[in-house]
Amino acid sequence: MKVLVIANYDLGLYKFRKELLQTLLEEGHEVVIALPYGKLVDPLIEIGCTFREIPMERRGMNPIKDLELLIRYYKLIQQEKPDKVLTYTIKPNIYGGWVSRWCKVPYYANITGLGTAFQGEGVLKRMIIFLYKGALRKASIVFFENGENRAIFLKYGIVSSEQAIGLHGAGVNLEEYPYMCMHFDGHLKFLFIGRLMKEKGIEEFFNVARRIKVEFPYVDFEVVGPFEEDYKETIERLESQGIIHYHGYQTDVKPFIESSHCFVLPSYHEGMANTLLEAAAMGRPLITSDIPGCREAVYHNGYTVKVQDEEALYNKVKSYIEIDIEDKIEMGIQSRKHMEDKFDKKKIVEKTLEYMEA
Repeated sequence: MKVLVIANYDLGLYKFRKELLQTLLEEGHEVVIALPYGKLVDPLIEIGCTFREIPMERRGMNPIKDLELLIRYYKLIQQEKPDKVLTYTIKPNIYGGWVSRWCKVPYYANITGLGTAFQGEGVLKRMIIFLYKGALRKASIVFFENGENRAIFLKYGIVSSEQAIGLHGAGVNLEEYPYMCMHFDGHLKFLFIGRLMKEKGIEEFFNVARRIKVEFPYVDFEVVGPFEEDYKETIERLESQGIIHYHGYQTDVKPFIESSHCFVLPSYHEGMANTLLEAAAMGRPLITSDIPGCREAVYHNGYTVKVQDEEALYNKVKSYIEIDIEDKIEMGIQSRKHMEDKFDKKKIVEKTLEYMEA
């Protein structure tokens, strides 16, 4: 069987789906990946994937550019003649879905998040719903990373209940992210990993860091991730004031998780926040937003706060600082246990393949 996998970004495909691609290859299937080129495409080629470069703009809607993308997907499917198509993220789901439907190829979409379009009630939301309805109407299965995203798609009639299958996100590789006991040396480290953009809650994180450093000078705030929006000047100022330490984009975040004592993600919306799963797998307590895609990661292992509520975030960070070390360690143990119970990537890959082979 030839499986065509369409995605928008090499980092996401490599970090969160490589185990699924490996399993398909190990089972003797041919795997073709189609996405813009990035340096993490090469490791996927090395494990046996065939790469087809499909340039695209990940964000925004430009009718001319999106029509060009639609045509590229059509030519790709005509050329490759896959037995099944697997898509990830909004544009591959929509335009890859439309083309797969036209070409009568069985296709499977993954809803990894709703994005900003579903936050309001404007024209853009209505347009996205219209496009999704056409794209997914004939999809064999539509996978959802959290239950509330699934409920929204059912509410708007985008998919049927028979199509809509829930997964616990992409899961986390428990061997790649092993449990690491916390070590305390007089400093307490709060860690943020993610794209630096307003919707990840980075401004709330910065503001809480400013306040906490005044009261607890021994507390450190670490930031790892690339700029998605222009926070360069802000970060330089905060670093010069000793409020945060910025480490830029890192290919391996495990050393930063290992040296931390709590992971913080005050995001505005998520499909399933993989950084939460990775930090929890390594035994770190979590403080995150009480939203779909974040709250599922918290179970006796941290706190959730109302989205965009800086005061609530400040209070929970302070609460964590003030609890005993033994309680911090126990929270970390609960984090690992929760990942083993619910988010083991092996189980999620098995479930995905069961539905694809049905």
